[in-house]
Amino acid sequence: MSGHNKWSQIKHQKGAKDKKRAALFTKILGAVSIAAKSDSNPDTNPRLRTLIEKAKDSNVPNEGITRALNRAKEQKDLKEFIFECVGPHNLNLIVEGVTDNSNRTLQQLRTLAQDLGCKAADPGSLLWAFELVNKTENDVGIRTYQAKFPQPAELYNQDTFEKIVSAFNEHEDAQRVVTNFQIATSN
Repeated sequence: MSGHNKWSQIKHQKGAKDKKRAALFTKILGAVSIAAKSDSNPDTNPRLRTLIEKAKDSNVPNEGITRALNRAKEQKDLKEFIFECVGPHNLNLIVEGVTDNSNRTLQQLRTLAQDLGCKAADPGSLLWAFELVNKTENDVGIRTYQAKFPQPAELYNQDTFEKIVSAFNEHEDAQRVVTNFQIATSN
């Protein structure tokens, strides 16, 4: 009877991989659209060129990249946003992302924060604890935030912090999640 359920196993594994890949593609293509808003020529826009290279390295189809570039030309209402919230044990989170409807996205993030036991902070109230830096590991040439005073997560329940960070990372409009605790995550 061994192996009678092979397709079911493959289906679930493939579904999980496809879901992660789709989330990665969405994040990369959103960043491509934002970078292409100002200048859609990768030869004169280094940020766009870097993001297109990252998309190709991540096996994003060329058709998807073309659609993201066209969307930037057609939709001028794409906006970058920053969402700030405070979690348990004074965990500070900065969620950076791209959206076409900031009211919808920020309300979804507020609801998610409340469900996770976090409290949404007023815009700009937590930014003093973070500094704007060029991130060179995964997102070459992308400016992002970094904690000025990182706290070790071992002092508290690191699993709780990882759960909160991964929940915000899974939001479709979120590009990056930055926290003041040193959490070992994949993003």
